[in-house]
Amino acid sequence: MLNQLTRFKFSALLLVLCTFAFTSCKDVDDNFPTPFKDVKVYEIQSVADPNIEGTATFAKLNDGTTSITIQLSGTPADGRHPAHIHGNTAVEGGGIEISLQPVNGATGRSVTIVRETDAGTPVSYEDLLQYDGYINVHLSEDNLATIVAQGDIGQNELTGESKEYILEERAVPGINGTVLFEERKNGEALATIALTGTPDGGDHPAHIHQNSAEVGGGIVYTFNPVNGTTGMSKSNVAMLDDGTPFGYDDVLTYDGYVNVHLSAADLATIVAQGNIGSNAY
Repeated sequence: MLNQLTRFKFSALLLVLCTFAFTSCKDVDDNFPTPFKDVKVYEIQSVADPNIEGTATFAKLNDGTTSITIQLSGTPADGRHPAHIHGNTAVEGGGIEISLQPVNGATGRSVTIVRETDAGTPVSYEDLLQYDGYINVHLSEDNLATIVAQGDIGQNELTGESKEYILEERAVPGINGTVLFEERKNGEALATIALTGTPDGGDHPAHIHQNSAEVGGGIVYTFNPVNGTTGMSKSNVAMLDDGTPFGYDDVLTYDGYVNVHLSAADLATIVAQGNIGSNAY
C-alpha cells in the first residue's frame, strides 16, 4: 500500500506541475495561472470501498489561488464521484464548505482551482493548510450518504506521533483490543478503539474515566460507541466532557483509564478496560 500511495503522490504532483489545459477546473480564466513551488499532499483513504484510495494534492499558484488535484485508484470506469471539503474532522463530520470537481471514474482524477468557499469567503493556499476540514469523495450525486474515500486536511492532518494502550477483557471472555491515540497538527488527537470478539449488531459505549482502573473513577470523556460488527470506534479528542481542553499531550500524562461497556442500558458491565497516560504499565 505504501508503494502504491507513493506512486499516487508522484502522479498527483506531476498533474499539478504539467498540462493543466487538459483538466476540467472550477472558475478557470483564459490566462491560466502557472504552478508555484508550494505543494502539500494529503492521503485519501478508503471508506465504503476498500479498493478506492489515493491522494489530494494542494498546490499554490502564482495568482494566490490553489489547485486541488484528487487522484484515486480503484474507481469504476463509468463512475462520477462528487467531492467536497467539509468542515471539522472526518470522525466528527460537518457540512460542505468547498465544492470540488467530481472525480472521473475512468481516470480517478479531479482538478479544481479554489479561490473561495461556497459561501463566497476568500480562501488562500495558506488558509487551506490550516483549514479545519476534511475531504469526502461520494458514491454519486444521488447517493451522497455513501462515502467511498475520505481524508483529513489542514490542521486536522496527523503528525505521525501516536500512543497505543492495551484494553484487556473483563466481563465477556474474548473481547479485548487496543485504543490508539494519534496526534493531529493542531494538537488534538484521533482516538481509534479496535476490539476483537464483539458481537454483531452490538453498540458499546466507551469512556475515559478518572484515576486508574484499579481505583475507579467517574467519566470525563465520551468516545463514539464501539460498533460491535466491526469492533471499531473513532473519535476526535479535543476537550473533556465538561469543556476542559484535552489534546494528545494531555492523554499521555492523564491519570485515567478506558472502559468499554456492554451497552447504554448496562454501563455496569465492562467488556474491556485499560489504563492510559500516567497509569499505563
